[in-house]
Amino acid sequence: MSLPIIAVTTGDCTGIGPEQTARILHDRRMAETARLVVVGDARVLDLGMRQAGVSFEYRRYSSPASVDWSDAAIPLIDLGNTDPAPYAPGVASAASGRLTGETLSRAIDFAKVGEVDAITFAPLNKRAMYDGGWKFPDEHKMFAHLLGHRGYFSEMNMLDKQWMSRVTSHVSLRQAVEQINRPAIEAAIELATTMMKKAGIAAPRLAVAALNPHGGEGGLFGMEEIEIIRPAVAAMAARGFACEGPFPSDTVYLKAFAGDYDGVLAMYHDQGQIATKMRGFNRGVTVTAGLDTVFTTPAHGTAFDIVGKGVANTGAFENAIALASRLSASCKSADVVLSNA
Repeated sequence: MSLPIIAVTTGDCTGIGPEQTARILHDRRMAETARLVVVGDARVLDLGMRQAGVSFEYRRYSSPASVDWSDAAIPLIDLGNTDPAPYAPGVASAASGRLTGETLSRAIDFAKVGEVDAITFAPLNKRAMYDGGWKFPDEHKMFAHLLGHRGYFSEMNMLDKQWMSRVTSHVSLRQAVEQINRPAIEAAIELATTMMKKAGIAAPRLAVAALNPHGGEGGLFGMEEIEIIRPAVAAMAARGFACEGPFPSDTVYLKAFAGDYDGVLAMYHDQGQIATKMRGFNRGVTVTAGLDTVFTTPAHGTAFDIVGKGVANTGAFENAIALASRLSASCKSADVVLSNA
């Protein structure tokens, strides 16, 4: 009963999320990691069981606080808001995207009142959510809005205990370059270090990637490394952060994956995502870092091309649940320390 309570949502019902959720719940493979409560619609859970070719008993509750954890049945907060029948599998739908956002919003409500310790959500489609009325470029900014968050936060990735963060995220490449400045880099270094510590790395080592080819080649290919990135890294190192760089982005991940660093700070989204997805597409986890609520999700997407085939890999989803459990436990420990101070 001391295990963290994690709200699991099935993601977009047109993607592989329902199938992945059903398989994980059926196998009880995360039972020693966390107490899982599904927030969503029973009809979507039924769909997932059909797609995965599994079956299990679930029991409806009005809220996570009312769950009887001694009951062997899977607890479900049945929102009754999503009938998957009208939505074609493997096809993005604005209507389905609206419901995906609505379900996540309800899970956040439970987190805000302390009924769940974290939220792990199956893959969703950002465009479908946006077209469905959730006018945010990604779910992370939606989460920050719903939580009333003020201040810096960022999307990060974790793969095989390696942390990959970035200064800019879901913006055009042109915008990303314009948004790279010293305060943003310093804030990203601090947040990346904080998250790695919460994940159990006592003294995290962070490598910072360059922006330009060959690290700018001494100013031949750009001055950002000389004028912006290196001064930011030096300033943070002087404050006690174990960060080094900038390193050329085409070699920095070789250093990290070899064990020289615990994480890499990229300057923009794909600079980090390409390296991590090539190394372990079905193992990576995405984290919304810097918010009061812990959010994790598989680093891959809705995989529309394999929906309904019963072949969706659950590795990244399992890792997402495990990381949510670890991070929420760390947050609880920090709260206890503060309350006793």
